Amino acid sequence: MTDPKIITFGCRLNSYESEVMRGHARAAGMTDAIIINTCAVTAEAERQARQTIRRARRENPNARVIVTGCAAQISPESYAGMPEVDRVLGNEEKLKAESFGLDQTERVVVNDIMSVTETAAHLIHGYEERTRAFVQVQQGCNHRCTFCIIPFGRGNNRSVPIGEIVKQVRVLVENGVAEVVFTGVDITDYGKDLPGQPSLGQMARRLLALVPELKRLRLSSVDPVEVDDDILRLLAEEERLMPHLHVSLQAGDDMILKRMKRRHLRADAVEFCERARALRPDVVFGADIIAGFPTETDEMFENSLRAVDDCGLTYLHVFPYSPRPGTPAARMPQVPGNLRKERAARLRALGAEREAQFLRSRIGGTAQVLVEKDGFGRSEHYAPVILPAGHIGEILPIDIKGLDKSQLIGALAA
Repeated sequence: MTDPKIITFGCRLNSYESEVMRGHARAAGMTDAIIINTCAVTAEAERQARQTIRRARRENPNARVIVTGCAAQISPESYAGMPEVDRVLGNEEKLKAESFGLDQTERVVVNDIMSVTETAAHLIHGYEERTRAFVQVQQGCNHRCTFCIIPFGRGNNRSVPIGEIVKQVRVLVENGVAEVVFTGVDITDYGKDLPGQPSLGQMARRLLALVPELKRLRLSSVDPVEVDDDILRLLAEEERLMPHLHVSLQAGDDMILKRMKRRHLRADAVEFCERARALRPDVVFGADIIAGFPTETDEMFENSLRAVDDCGLTYLHVFPYSPRPGTPAARMPQVPGNLRKERAARLRALGAEREAQFLRSRIGGTAQVLVEKDGFGRSEHYAPVILPAGHIGEILPIDIKGLDKSQLIGALAA
């Protein structure tokens, strides 16, 4: 049976949810469907989604085009108004099996996401052609950063009970998955809505104890002031927790952080990175940074540039600020668009330089590499490695021989 085609934009949580939808659509016999899982984090993400919707219809005139995800949740009418779209599903509805069926005729099915109080664990058996899998541990966000529209697409914080996470990971491991990535909207808020309020670290410790066959665990983006002591202890003590943390930094200037309504200041982020590095000296950090946030001066931007070195960041995920209608930041004095792009380019160039420095430092050493596909894998530090063919799904000791642009070149260790 031919699988439905799913096009995913945005975050790792969307990637996880696309696999849930793939299973539902396959079970419903929707072999000719094209499901577009949208993102709303920037205006550019929405523009790309609309372009993809139009192209999908043009190239597949007889297919059923279904649009879902955060952009569809926030603005269902605008997507329902596109002649190329057959159906619009909200973020809650897209995860229900009953939303996928050839007899479903209601064109727009989108509820009030703020009314949702629980998040179910959706059992997926594996990821096609992947040995790494994302597992949703949490959904939604209780915080209201001034630039962010995502809570209106995802709702408030809802955590998946520990037992359900363990069950999901066991299934994935049994089906050949070697590495699991915890994903959600705000994973460091995990557990605050559950009985006993278990922290993210407590849940991770229990999972690793109950599923000893799991070879690797990674965390998606973490808030530096909400990372609990159990996570840091695991980082120090548990080799299966990978030494790669992605920090939701957003800016390196205190005034901008306050105007963003973030929970941390610059010093908090620096202290977190220093503390983690003291516990696990080889840990590497990625970070999200927004360039050209409203009111950002040259001096404020320079503070963000310096934060890259002060925190010792290796991987940068840079966004030029994109105003989202309905958010407080959209009403603040805006930085000119050309200046936003220029600052984003400077940050990306610095990020590329720091990543290249890190990759060069690996040459001559040995990495533990998960072979994801023929000839390619990633190290424990998430560095991309070109490999000899074969061994898909295995974790191998690889001698790092050189560098090809932004990928390490490896050979099987003797």
